[in-house]
Amino acid sequence: MRYLIGLMALLIVLILCGPWISKRVPPAYNPFAPVAVSDSPNFITRYKLRRLDNNPQACLEALERAQAAGAIQFTTVRNMGGTCPLKDPVRVRGFGDVSLSSSYLASCRLALSSAMFVSQVAKPLSNEALGSPLVRIDHLGSYACRNIYHKPNARLSEHATAEALDIAGFRLKDGRQLTVLKQWPQTGDEGQYIHSLFSKSCPYFGNSIGPDYNAAHANHFHLGLRWFGFCR
Repeated sequence: MRYLIGLMALLIVLILCGPWISKRVPPAYNPFAPVAVSDSPNFITRYKLRRLDNNPQACLEALERAQAAGAIQFTTVRNMGGTCPLKDPVRVRGFGDVSLSSSYLASCRLALSSAMFVSQVAKPLSNEALGSPLVRIDHLGSYACRNIYHKPNARLSEHATAEALDIAGFRLKDGRQLTVLKQWPQTGDEGQYIHSLFSKSCPYFGNSIGPDYNAAHANHFHLGLRWFGFCR
């Protein structure tokens, strides 16, 4: 109850102060400004990202701005029916000069959140921590019409709605190929890099699940949109 009252109070303040906020607050902290791929993953940015779920046109426009900025390459895809329908999905083909092991289907918000994570974290961290640019991300897929852990009586996985990406490895310009499975147990620079990527992914997604969570994630990071701030 207190949470709902606090949220209502915040919304009232935002409505009353809207004109002042728009003029004086930086766009990344302005709830009325369109979300940008360069926005820091603060509370306001997370609020604006979640709001895009109810406004597919605004989400697509944000993705198009990100593509124009060189942060992502994507194409729109027709809505998909069947047991696990997808509405307004996109196909992600790369993140600027970072390629993918293969293109993948994603909800609009997953694509945008992923582009923010790659451009703000994965790319700069590769140069800072290992002295070589990130050139490719290897993944295990996104969309799969299935329940969690393939259990028949479990709820649908985030993959069934293309709202999660499983990342397995990273390739650098100097030829190094790093994998979650191999580098996660290590304590050197490469191991620290993989751990840092995981911990820094948390603010960009609703949940980040890695090898320490359970054996099913020993070889990849599961980056999904459900929940808020679940990072294990």
